[in-house]
Amino acid sequence: MADAVTITEKDIERYYELNKLQKEVKQEMNVLKKKFNEFLDDTVGKDQKGEIERGNLKVQRQIRSSTTYKDKPTVEKLEGLNLNEFIVVEKRPDTDKLESAIKLGFVEEGAFEDCKQTKVTKAIVVKEV
Repeated sequence: MADAVTITEKDIERYYELNKLQKEVKQEMNVLKKKFNEFLDDTVGKDQKGEIERGNLKVQRQIRSSTTYKDKPTVEKLEGLNLNEFIVVEKRPDTDKLESAIKLGFVEEGAFEDCKQTKVTKAIVVKEV
């Protein structure tokens, strides 16, 4: 049998303090990132890769871009050009309608038991009381 886990007041206090510290660190890092980006925008150009060297440290900015197409207007244009083979038809269940039909007794709930998925997410929140 595994050893029982114990949680002390000190453990909770440490978690609380670290969480506060993490938020402060992220906030300060965001301020510095903004400063670095503004400097690089002014010196090498907006959306351009670049670097800053000071002492034995170097800040490098990498630029990544991705292109997506807006669903509705793109599909409309493809249909207008008769390029239907470029359109993906996605079949998905209308779960709201299915749940309503189950509640109203039109559909047997048991028939869909093996189709259900339940996602469980754990979150730890420590607050000062």
